[in-house]
Amino acid sequence: MTSHHHQHGAGHQHGHGHVPAADFDWDALAAHLEHEADLRAGAVTEAARWLSGLYGAGTDSTGGTDNTSGTVSTDSTDGTGGAAVGVRRVLDVGSGPGVIAGLLAEVFPAAEVVAVDQSAALLERARTRSGGRLGTRQADLPAEFDKLGEADLIWSGNAIHHLGDQQAALTSLAGVLRPGGLLAVAERGLAARFLPRDFGLGRPGFQARLDAAHEDGFSAMRAELPDSTEEIEDWPAMLERAGLAPSGTRTFLVDRPAPLDRRTREYLRTQLSRLHDQLADSLRPEDRSTLEALLDEDAPTGILHRRDAFYLSAMTVHTARKA
Repeated sequence: MTSHHHQHGAGHQHGHGHVPAADFDWDALAAHLEHEADLRAGAVTEAARWLSGLYGAGTDSTGGTDNTSGTVSTDSTDGTGGAAVGVRRVLDVGSGPGVIAGLLAEVFPAAEVVAVDQSAALLERARTRSGGRLGTRQADLPAEFDKLGEADLIWSGNAIHHLGDQQAALTSLAGVLRPGGLLAVAERGLAARFLPRDFGLGRPGFQARLDAAHEDGFSAMRAELPDSTEEIEDWPAMLERAGLAPSGTRTFLVDRPAPLDRRTREYLRTQLSRLHDQLADSLRPEDRSTLEALLDEDAPTGILHRRDAFYLSAMTVHTARKA
C-alpha cells in the first residue's frame, strides 16, 4: 500500500492506478511516485501549514469547533516556523517513498515523523531521501494499524480507498490518535487536466471520456478488494462515524502551466501508458488511437513534445479531531 499522495492515472486524483495493491509492483514505480509527490509539494506544504494552525485551533471565536473550508480562525505556534504546539509524533500512513513525510517534517520540525508503508523498498528510499530525518514503520495495512503507536497527527493521502472497508480503516486510525489529535485524509479532489478540450487529435472531450472509463475501473478495483464494503464517500461523515469531530475541509490547487518541463512530460507519459494498459480495451477505437498517438515518443503530437500540455488538479483534505 502506498499513497501516491496523489491519485491514480493521468487524470487521476484517486491514487495509484486503481489496481488491487496486492497485484501491483509499487517498488518498480518508486521514481514515478516521487515525481508525482514532487508535483504536489506546494499544495501539500500549504495543507500541512493549515494543519499546523488547525491543530491548536480547537475552537473558533464563538467557542465552536472550526469546521469551515476557509482559513483557520486561530493559530497556535511555538515560534519554530509555525509548528503547532504539542505535535510530538506524526504518521504518514501509506507514505510510499516518503516525499510527503519529508514535507510534514519540515512543517513540524519538533515532531517525530514516521513514514508507514507495506513496501520495505519504498521505506528504504524514504530513509535515504530524508538523510535519516524520517522514522519508518513497515506495516500490513489495515491489519496492523493498532501497532503504529500513538500520534498527534495522522496524514493519509489517497491510501484509504485502497482498503476494502474504508470506514473500518478510519475507525482504526482514529484509535491511534492521542486526545486532541488530528486525522487528515486526502481523498478525491479534482481529476487532473493536462490538455485542452480540443487538442487536435480525435474528437474533443477526450479527457472527460478517459475519466469516465477510469471511474469505472476504480469501481471495479474497489469491488475486488478484500472485505470490500460499499460506502457513500462522505468523508466528514465517515470521520464522524469513526468517533472524531470534523474540523474542516480544504482544497489545494496544483497548477503547472504550459509549457511543461521535460520531467513533467515524462511523468504524464508514464501515467498515460498505465492508463493504456488498464483501459485500452474499454475505450472506443478513436479514443484508443488518440491515446496511442499521445504515447508516441517521436511524433510531435506525442505528450513528450506538446507545448500545450499543462498539469492542473486539486487535492481535497478532510480533517477531524479526537475529543
